[in-house]
Amino acid sequence: MRLSARNKIAAKVVGITRGEATANVELDAGGVRLVASITTEAATELGLAEGMDVVAVVKASDVIVGVPD
Repeated sequence: MRLSARNKIAAKVVGITRGEATANVELDAGGVRLVASITTEAATELGLAEGMDVVAVVKASDVIVGVPD
């Protein structure tokens, strides 16, 4: 897989919640929980299943950073 995005995070699928149009895919990235919202159709086409190793690719124009009060 070759992509222009530089933020690639190795992860494991730990859960999938499928709705009518959207699937929330819960990932474990080395102890960090990530949730990707993708179409249910894409989840099916990718053959996503719990326990699968995947790569989370983050491509965003805005990233918000916060610090504790």
